[in-house]
Amino acid sequence: MIEDKLAILIKKSIANAQNKNEFNDFVIPEVQIDRPHLTEHGDFATNIALQLKSKTEKDAMENAEIITSNILDNEVIENINIVLPGFININVKQSWIVEQIKLINNKEFGNHDLGLDQSVQIEYVSSNPTGPIHIGNGRGASIGATLAKVLKKCGYQTEEEFYINDTGNQVKLFGETLFARYSALHDVKIPIPENGYLGEYMIDLANKIKNEYHDSYLDEEKNTELTELGLSIMIEQIQDELSSIGVEYTNWFYESMLHEKKTLELVIRMLDEKQFISHKDNAVWFLSTKLGDDKDNVLIRSDGTPTYFAADIAYHFNKFSERKFDRVINIWGADHQGHISRLKKAMKALNINEDRLDVLLYQLITLKRGNTIVPLSKRSGDIISLNEVFTETGKDAMRFFFLSQSANQSMDFDLELAKKQTKDNPVYYVQYAHARIHAILDKASHENYSISYGNLDLIKENEEISLIKKLIEYPSLIKKVATELAPHHLPHYSIELAQLFHVFYTKCRVIDESNKKLTEARLALLDACRIVLRDTLELIGVTAPEQM
Repeated sequence: MIEDKLAILIKKSIANAQNKNEFNDFVIPEVQIDRPHLTEHGDFATNIALQLKSKTEKDAMENAEIITSNILDNEVIENINIVLPGFININVKQSWIVEQIKLINNKEFGNHDLGLDQSVQIEYVSSNPTGPIHIGNGRGASIGATLAKVLKKCGYQTEEEFYINDTGNQVKLFGETLFARYSALHDVKIPIPENGYLGEYMIDLANKIKNEYHDSYLDEEKNTELTELGLSIMIEQIQDELSSIGVEYTNWFYESMLHEKKTLELVIRMLDEKQFISHKDNAVWFLSTKLGDDKDNVLIRSDGTPTYFAADIAYHFNKFSERKFDRVINIWGADHQGHISRLKKAMKALNINEDRLDVLLYQLITLKRGNTIVPLSKRSGDIISLNEVFTETGKDAMRFFFLSQSANQSMDFDLELAKKQTKDNPVYYVQYAHARIHAILDKASHENYSISYGNLDLIKENEEISLIKKLIEYPSLIKKVATELAPHHLPHYSIELAQLFHVFYTKCRVIDESNKKLTEARLALLDACRIVLRDTLELIGVTAPEQM
């Protein structure tokens, strides 16, 4: 990355100043290189001179003068400006910028070794299998799937997991509701349980089972089998719906496995041995207040059933201690915020470094048609499903729109905008840029022009340089997404890149019969743009069409 090159040059200049006794001896800190918001402040900037004030006992402006005077001759830096209160603004040589086109020649551009082959598990969606996944789950799915791709690009060994809650009271209510609906189809009236599932999808599920198995499950003794069958159908439906938007998992983990392997019993025994368990009111409590939590938490209820929290502790013990993941990232809806602290306290009690667990929360979605809000729940008790929105807008718009806002911000999803095939629709605008680039390259090939890196010095126009500068931001962007767990930067980057391409294409003639060398240099630039644009779209989960 260019930032790394500049940081090394600055660190060497500080070391040079120390060798010349212009600075006293101290451990040189990491040099942070940033991109200024305003172009008049240069291509890059650093505040290192301000950071060194306490070490050098000089003011920041003097530090900056000493640093810049000790920078060795190099192929990267064109000039440096020092501005109050001590910022060092850097402009990069245009000749160096255009040469970077040579590096953008395959999908490996933007790769990092941040992960050093650490194993990371990303768990996301994990909705109850007692109903269809809804549009909010789709946002979590898009964040998780894209983040997994970015982390793989950064050298992490990444696994994606869906946690299936296939035990507990919700599953019991699901089974009882299904039995009531199934029985009604055979003219046997059984009341739907209190707090049962009232959505029409339960009638559809009962009909599906009746059509295939007839009256095989009318006997109440077969209720467990009917429940398991209903859950398996719902899980298959969830898998199909997520697959339809390009989300595939490494593993589907069932909560029941924790009970079968007695992981939950093991965890409670370990917590007890470490004196984090209390028995009161005929229940088993985790003494999380001993670790600074504001209240203790029930693990086993007075009726002997484990709480959701108990199962979650066991599940995360399984992740860290049994399956040996180096790091775990959970992507949850914002309503789980209160669960994070106590889960981290439980990990700490089990001698698992709580910093190995990251939880990314995402906010709610407001569904709209233009300016009109679409209610997410229906009169029937159903919630608008992911599949309904997919059927209307398609995969690409969903994946792009779901990532378009930071996870910690609520977002509006405009169904009408998502369907538009105009530049107003950002995903269409970006895809069109990719298709146009492909068409130009295809036309050039048919006219016997080829991509050439031999005359990149002919690339000099402002629109060309601006486009290359955006392209070479890509590795920094990937690192930012990985370190901040912030995939929303990808759609914004793709829009900015598409805009710069369209400006370039408007101002600069690519295929120029009178100047073959310039044509082939610009084709090299366009191919680099195609590679980065395609890779960005693939990370987002959107197709990169060759024609539109």
